[in-house]
Amino acid sequence: MSATPPEQTWLPDVLPGFEQLTLPLADDDEGEVVATLVRRERPGPTDAGVDLLYVHGWIDYFHQVHVADLFEGLGIRFHALDLRKYGRSLRDHQTPGYVSDLRTYDEELEAALAVLGHGEGGATDRKLLLMGHSTGGLTLPLWADRHPGRADALILNAPWLEFQTRYLGRRVLEGPVRAQAAVAPRSHLVNVDQGFYARTISRRFEGEWDYDERWRPDLGWRATPAWLAAVFSGHERVAQGLHIDVPILVLLSARSTPPVRWSEDLKRTDSVLDVPGIMRRVPNLGTLVTLARFEGALHDVTLSERAVRDQVWREITRWVGAYVTPPAPAPEPRRPWWHRFWPAP
Repeated sequence: MSATPPEQTWLPDVLPGFEQLTLPLADDDEGEVVATLVRRERPGPTDAGVDLLYVHGWIDYFHQVHVADLFEGLGIRFHALDLRKYGRSLRDHQTPGYVSDLRTYDEELEAALAVLGHGEGGATDRKLLLMGHSTGGLTLPLWADRHPGRADALILNAPWLEFQTRYLGRRVLEGPVRAQAAVAPRSHLVNVDQGFYARTISRRFEGEWDYDERWRPDLGWRATPAWLAAVFSGHERVAQGLHIDVPILVLLSARSTPPVRWSEDLKRTDSVLDVPGIMRRVPNLGTLVTLARFEGALHDVTLSERAVRDQVWREITRWVGAYVTPPAPAPEPRRPWWHRFWPAP
């Protein structure tokens, strides 16, 4: 693991067995800004020479310990980044999740990568694997497209590559959203979240997962027009086509269900994004993209029921073995000494 500058101190994390590092960032008009890097206190016994940086989605933070377990079982050093104004990085004086440009996250991505030993201009013989969920699955491919040669592969878990109303609906909404962003960037849009997704994943309801409701509230946050305009700009860039030239794995549920009313289908489908609309954008990411769809998967496919997760783990393991940690080629068989004088026919 790369050396950490002496002024940076890893502290015990809220998750047992993990530790966190605060990454100071440039202040903005709301004051102090930080991001938070999280890793296991003690790396696993095997090391495949790969570092992974995980980035969460909207109204989320890193709490998926089982995902870290999977990759560390493959010998991959797992790190997660709580972006500014999310999770561990959210401060009382801040508007949760607020940015007006997704490129703003370049600052914490670079700070985290520097700690991992993958800073810009740095030299390392370790591979870099990026993994993003939902909005993180939009932010990371945009970053990789602008920074070719930095990452060796990407895994995108239900990436938010297109708006739920698809292209035409997005273009209709874009004008009013941008107009509101220009005059009141931090005003609040209508919140359509009825808490159905939280009901499917939280152990307090019908799910099996524990997380901090302060950092992932059941009814979400009210989005701001400046943030949504930034997301729309990201969607448009994907629609025009990215040029990522490293392997990409996209994980999606097989189906989506609009969360207009509660139904049992919400427990077996993506109730956040429009799966068909996302699928249309997947080929726009780059030159080598693998799409894996899972019947019965939730929006975050890694939070689906155990049988579905087992399928997800198998596909990730197979893809990682093919594109990230392939076995070294077998050495050529040693030729007998007399072949130097009498070559084989």
